[in-house]
Amino acid sequence: MDLIPAIDIRTYARMSPAELRQVALVESLFVSGKIVLKSWETDRAVIGGAMPTRAKLTLSVPAELAAAFFNERRELGVINLGGPGMVRVDDTVYPLAAVDCLYIGRGARKVVFGSDRASDPARYYLLSYPAHAAFPTTRVVFKDVKGAELGDPAQANARTIHKFIHPDGVPSCQLVMGVTMLKPGSVWNTMPPHTHLRRSEVYLYFNLQPSQVVFHFLGKPDETRHLIVREGEAALSPPWSIHCGVGTAHYSFAWGMGGENQVFADMDPAPLTELR
Repeated sequence: MDLIPAIDIRTYARMSPAELRQVALVESLFVSGKIVLKSWETDRAVIGGAMPTRAKLTLSVPAELAAAFFNERRELGVINLGGPGMVRVDDTVYPLAAVDCLYIGRGARKVVFGSDRASDPARYYLLSYPAHAAFPTTRVVFKDVKGAELGDPAQANARTIHKFIHPDGVPSCQLVMGVTMLKPGSVWNTMPPHTHLRRSEVYLYFNLQPSQVVFHFLGKPDETRHLIVREGEAALSPPWSIHCGVGTAHYSFAWGMGGENQVFADMDPAPLTELR
C-alpha cells in the first residue's frame, strides 16, 4: 500500500507542481482486475479502488495496518461508479448499481467485490477511516436518496447533493460520505469555498469525458494553488485547506470526510474577497 504523507502547511507554498501532485492527488485508482489502496497520513485515511472483471476480488489487509483483517479497527465506505455488481460482507451479499453506496462497519471480517458483467465492470471507490465503535453494515440505494438542490445557474454552480453516510442517514463512527452532481451548464463546485479544521476531505471526480478536466483549488485562502484532475482521480484536502473546483464541463464527485465532527454544515467560510 502506497503511503501519502500529510501536506505540511509550512512547506506547501514552496512545492513545485509535481511535488504538490505527489501529496495532494491520487491517480490510477481503478485498474482492471485489481484492488488499489493508498494510505494518507492525514486522519489515517485509506483511499482505494476495486475493479473486478471475471474474477471476484477479496479485500486483503495491507501490512501497514498491522491488523488481522481490514475492518478490524476501521470502517469503510464503498460507492459504485461503474456497472452493476455485488459486494459480499461476511455471509451477506449486497447488490450495488451505479452510484449505490455501502457502509461497512468495524468488525466485518471478509469483503469481496464482484461485477455482474466483465464487459461492464463495477468500479468501487473505497474510503476508510479508523473507527472506535461498530455500526451495522448498510446499503444505500441512490435512487432512494432525496438530493438537496444548491447553487444558481446564473453563477454556474447549480448542483444536487446526495448524502449517504451521515448523522441523519446511515450512522458511522467518523466517516461521512456522499455524491454531488452538477447540472448541465454548471461547472463550479463548493462555491463559495470553505475550510473545516475538524476534519479532512477527499474529492473523487467522475462523470468526466476523456477530453475534460477539473481545476481543483486547494491551499490557504490567501495562498491558493490548483491541481488538474481527470476522471477517477481524487484530490486530498487537509483540514486547513480550501477545496473547490471548476470543470471544462459539468461533472460529478464523491466526497468523503473523517475527523472530529460529522455535522455537514460545520465549516469555516473563505469569502471570495479573501482568496488570493
